[in-house]
Amino acid sequence: MLQTSAVPDTSGQAVPTTRGVHHLELNTDDMKMTAEFYTEVLGMPLIWASRVPAGLGTGPGNRGNPPFENIRHYFFDMGNDSILGFFEIPKGAKPKGDRDAIGTMQHVSFAVNNVAADELLRRLNAHGVPIQGPVEAVPGLMSAYFYDPNGIRLEFSWRPLDGEEIRVLELLRLERESSIDELRTLHDDPAWVARMSAAMPG
Repeated sequence: MLQTSAVPDTSGQAVPTTRGVHHLELNTDDMKMTAEFYTEVLGMPLIWASRVPAGLGTGPGNRGNPPFENIRHYFFDMGNDSILGFFEIPKGAKPKGDRDAIGTMQHVSFAVNNVAADELLRRLNAHGVPIQGPVEAVPGLMSAYFYDPNGIRLEFSWRPLDGEEIRVLELLRLERESSIDELRTLHDDPAWVARMSAAMPG
């Protein structure tokens, strides 16, 4: 059984084993529509356009790709050295997903600063994309919600007090004791609770 979710640094503090998202892969059945939305509306540059190599769809080399041959696979720059990718599934080959189903992506939020938030709101409004918000999702954190043309739920989030900075973690850290109380509703074993809460501040 895995006993820790993070690796201690030289000071003994737990630090994440990962830096963040390398790439996030989503599906579309209309790559042209998707490319236009992500580049022209959201401002994510298209940085790679390709087809999945032969054998990686229905062949023995498939490592989790969609089970179709020669489908489009495009990448967009979503900032901070991370990539958003799309596979183009043949029209009618798969049903539309339910974002609230188990094992699916409910939504994704992009981290932005004040300037980028204003620009994204301007872009979305200029293209007639319905927006829910901005709303204060939690004290000090603003979010705006919308859908891409595939029906994927998207969000961008920012802290107005941070100005040009983008800080994500510190605002979402609950007080240690309230987090531990919540963990106890999941499993009441003190050793398990202590292990899960080891990296929490406080």
